[in-house]
Amino acid sequence: MASRSVSRSLKAPTFSVTTASQLHDAIDSLLPQLRADPSLAPAARALTAAAASLPPSIILSNRLLHLLSSHPTTLPDALALFSSIGAPDFCSYNTLISALSRSPRHLPSARALFDRMPQRDHFSWSALVSAYARHGQSGMALSLYRRMQEEPGNAGADNKFTASSALAAVAAARCARAGRELHCHVVRRGIDSGGDAILWSALTDMYAKCGRVEDARRVFDRMPVRDAVSWTAMVERYFDSGRGGEGFRLFLHMLRTGGVRPNDFTYAGVLSACAEFAVESLGRQVHGRMAKSGTGDSCFAESALVRMYSKCGDMGSAVRVFEATTKPDLVPWTALISGYAQNGQPEEALRYFDMFLRSGITPDHVTFVGVLSACAHAGLVDKGLEIFHSIKEQYGIEHTADHYACVIDLLSRSGQFERAEEMISKMTVKPNKFLWASLLGGCRIHKNVHLARRAAESLFQIEPENPATYVTLANIYASVGLFDEVENVRRIMESKGITKMPASSWIQVGRRVHVFLVGDKTHHQADEIYGLLKWLYAKMREEGYVPDTGFVLHDVEDEQKEQDISYHSERLAVAFGIIATPEGAPIKVFKNLRICGDCHAAIKLISQIVRREIIVRDSNRFHHFKNGSCSCRDYW
Repeated sequence: MASRSVSRSLKAPTFSVTTASQLHDAIDSLLPQLRADPSLAPAARALTAAAASLPPSIILSNRLLHLLSSHPTTLPDALALFSSIGAPDFCSYNTLISALSRSPRHLPSARALFDRMPQRDHFSWSALVSAYARHGQSGMALSLYRRMQEEPGNAGADNKFTASSALAAVAAARCARAGRELHCHVVRRGIDSGGDAILWSALTDMYAKCGRVEDARRVFDRMPVRDAVSWTAMVERYFDSGRGGEGFRLFLHMLRTGGVRPNDFTYAGVLSACAEFAVESLGRQVHGRMAKSGTGDSCFAESALVRMYSKCGDMGSAVRVFEATTKPDLVPWTALISGYAQNGQPEEALRYFDMFLRSGITPDHVTFVGVLSACAHAGLVDKGLEIFHSIKEQYGIEHTADHYACVIDLLSRSGQFERAEEMISKMTVKPNKFLWASLLGGCRIHKNVHLARRAAESLFQIEPENPATYVTLANIYASVGLFDEVENVRRIMESKGITKMPASSWIQVGRRVHVFLVGDKTHHQADEIYGLLKWLYAKMREEGYVPDTGFVLHDVEDEQKEQDISYHSERLAVAFGIIATPEGAPIKVFKNLRICGDCHAAIKLISQIVRREIIVRDSNRFHHFKNGSCSCRDYW
């Protein structure tokens, strides 16, 4: 038998193949390398040529198929090899179907090959059903699954693997009715009787994605075996559905149940929810449990802690967690930099960004969003543009829509609208809603009505039901005295049934969260709150405070305007915080909308009068008020 030497270059592997055993060894060696380096394709083709001199073997042919189909570069070679096999078996077909199914472009070819099969096993059906679901063709996936049920001889194929693939298709289609039918089929066939975690997880995931979290919970409660993965998934399904309270309760139930220890993913999911819902007290408890149990030493969990403290306005704790990290990678660095940007400390964000670059870790597109955001909130136009251009020129990262949104925010905040328009016209990606919202925000600051109309029209096309765009546009019109235009915006909102989201603010004292609305007098300490505000306003006027009633609708009498603005929700929450917390303790308030300019000016003065740090997190960022000034320097 002739010997064939397979070689490429000095760096390529060299194989000397004279027997089938040597060829198998060469395939084992080359397979992981080819997956990572397509330049090794010639070596794979040479092995295929070497096999031609060996006795025919379906096992060897299938192994070569597996090798050639492991990378798109050699997929045509795999197809050519398949066509040369006289009698391909299940493995031959399934290997190629699986490879072709990875790309939506090759999915028709995978289906054609599937239809050619004389017989099919569960892997054949499952591979194609899951591929259709994965590539957004849920209807095709379910149609194929029904065909499998109807065709004779497929009883063995209707198992947990194909059922899980079909459930994934239902979840992608968000069709609860089809999901219930499929669940009933699974129960009738007894496919769920084995307690397989994959199938049970697929069922709960399907119900959750179809908006039926109660049904997902019922399936979860019936699971024969619930490990840390299934507990974590169910907790996160509550969070994803906006039902944070139930998610937190289930997590606490998991801790009390015993036998199942939360893992890094569990803690990270709960901490992310604590950040989203601003529940710092529970986040601290989770942190304490992580420390006691020894879990959460990975950068993954530590990054979640940094994000949680940052989003709750406690950068001191965020930094302590970060500095305790043994070898912080990209994620905790990015979390800290973004946290400083959001908390109105751009100098610290840029200082840590410089330290990050010196660490030798390469930034990614998310890191740059944090840095550019810091520049935008600090008005550092030249620095921000320098960093923006370095993204592509120095680091080879393509600009994303979020990068452009940050730069438009930077330019429009500083009133450089011509440069902003020029950048939008030259963008290599489609502007997103964040970019147009940033431009609209800049127009609000500088009362640029012309560009405000353009930004608003673009936002109306992207999200026509969002009331924030209408309200901001109306406020811009009102600020320049265009009250007819204000009325027109109101009429449009009424005709479309769009209502302004009511402003609310909340503060946690002890274990209770106190929520306030504008002019709210339902709180049991309302008399004390209003009495304190009355005293504060007298003190503020002594300091020269004059209410800016431009933030109130124009068709209200001046005296009523002043009355309305004096009792915005954030002021009520701040006043309650002063009453209900120890003297000298920081006050932390959260608001669902952007803080208005007059409240911003008022709370600055209140922080000076009561000598307390007051932290307000609105829908955009944190404001740290202390000694009569704000961390945003009135630039937000």
